[in-house]
Amino acid sequence: MTEAIWILFAFTLGLLARAAGLPPLVGYLVAGFALNGLAAEFGLPTESSETLEHLAHLGVLLLLFTVGLKLKFRSIFRPEVIGGGLVHFVITCLVFMPGLYLFLGLTGLDALMLAIALSFSSTVLAAKVLESKQELRAFHGRVAIGILIVQDLIALVVMSLTAGHAPSIYALLVFALPLLRPLLFRLMDATGHDELLVLLGLMLALAVGGIGFELVGLSSELGALLIGALLAKHPRAVELSNSLWSVKEVFLVGFFLQIGMNGLPDDRALMFAIVAACLLPLKGLLFFFLLLVFRLRSRSSFLSSLLLANYSEFGLILASVALPQWLVPLALTVALSFIVSAPLNRMAHPLYARLGRYIDALESSKRHPDEQPVSLGATRVLIIGMGRTGTAAYDELREIEPNLMGLDSDPARLKGHQDAERHVFFADAEDFNFWQTLDMPHLEAVVLCLHDIEGKKIAARKLRERGFTGFIASHTLHVDEVAQILDAGADNAYLTMNETGVALAGHVQQKLSLPPRDPVTDTQRTSD
Repeated sequence: MTEAIWILFAFTLGLLARAAGLPPLVGYLVAGFALNGLAAEFGLPTESSETLEHLAHLGVLLLLFTVGLKLKFRSIFRPEVIGGGLVHFVITCLVFMPGLYLFLGLTGLDALMLAIALSFSSTVLAAKVLESKQELRAFHGRVAIGILIVQDLIALVVMSLTAGHAPSIYALLVFALPLLRPLLFRLMDATGHDELLVLLGLMLALAVGGIGFELVGLSSELGALLIGALLAKHPRAVELSNSLWSVKEVFLVGFFLQIGMNGLPDDRALMFAIVAACLLPLKGLLFFFLLLVFRLRSRSSFLSSLLLANYSEFGLILASVALPQWLVPLALTVALSFIVSAPLNRMAHPLYARLGRYIDALESSKRHPDEQPVSLGATRVLIIGMGRTGTAAYDELREIEPNLMGLDSDPARLKGHQDAERHVFFADAEDFNFWQTLDMPHLEAVVLCLHDIEGKKIAARKLRERGFTGFIASHTLHVDEVAQILDAGADNAYLTMNETGVALAGHVQQKLSLPPRDPVTDTQRTSD
């Protein structure tokens, strides 16, 4: 009965949040507080049960495991990631700690712990936003996730020190994890494409990464992330991530419910949360200017800062260990920051379109190596988005068109394409500055193979605004997106799955030597 009521509240308020233009997770947070407030009437426990806490923990582990599947370690060991994460942490603590000490009358240690809890940003929210927009591998997404991992590592160290115990000596075995990669790759190859693949993902995320790391005194969250990252280079890593998607989403509902069910806030907690929410712009601005210092463009700095302008679930975990009396105020603070941050990130690209001309002047004249402008030179045909569809289109066209180029926002893909002797370069099609500086003197046709509908619309619109009069074709999986892509300036939008079916039928027709279809006869049959 209790579980049924959880599901009912989560679904109803999640649906209302979606109808209001907010992510469903905001509804789940409100559902948690509502369940706590109505607990007496429905005879429910006033706090989240052990079952819900367990499901919430599993959801977080699976989320971090799937983030790890799309993570490249070399993207973390970058100056803007390590420097930005550490400097922001130090400055935030130095600013927050005196204020908390003076205005709340806390002890020095409690003020420091609370400042540390408020310095973290939400890995769960950022990963959810990036995943829903398919921007986990975009440059700003990789920077944000890298900084969040740095913060998570700091949180794990602080929690270990606060808990009064250090990791086991066996924790050093973590450095030998890369030796497991060949075995894990063989397991991936042997599982096929069905339920065994899902079970493998659950085993690696929850047993190997979760329980395995806890046994040696390390965080299970860190374990799930690292085990996922070990598999990131496997060709079927994306397939594994997709197979775990529905399981992960259901468990994550429990995580957001749990936050709200930690307790009902009083006036003091509400005031604390409101003041903390008012400080979110300062948190975002600090990230923005720090990233500019590391030579990121204003767009990348802006998008990354929006992702990081919230408070973290790790703050709640820290509070449960060091500041249990502050758990409810922090839960409300995290929930309120999600309510503010989630819609802003949903509108991130339109917001930058409006603000870009004002903040572009702040960026450094020296560009980050991953954000250099692209000149198309003699290119006649351009393919934007070099995933499976874009790669297939490229391989088909290069047999007949020598002046062909591909663009992709995932640097990890570039080496594979270059090894295959494809002419592919880094570029983010949703970067408005990219279109403003793009040199395309001989371009005649563009093929849009991006996953995100917004990216396709932006690319088509910007090409037309730049005066491009050539042919623009796009692929899409959804019928309702065709009109949007055409309205943005594309000449044709093809339903990829329909085209695949037609191609398969053509192969059958050729194999069986069937006569071609007679349009007149088909018309007569339809009339009859």
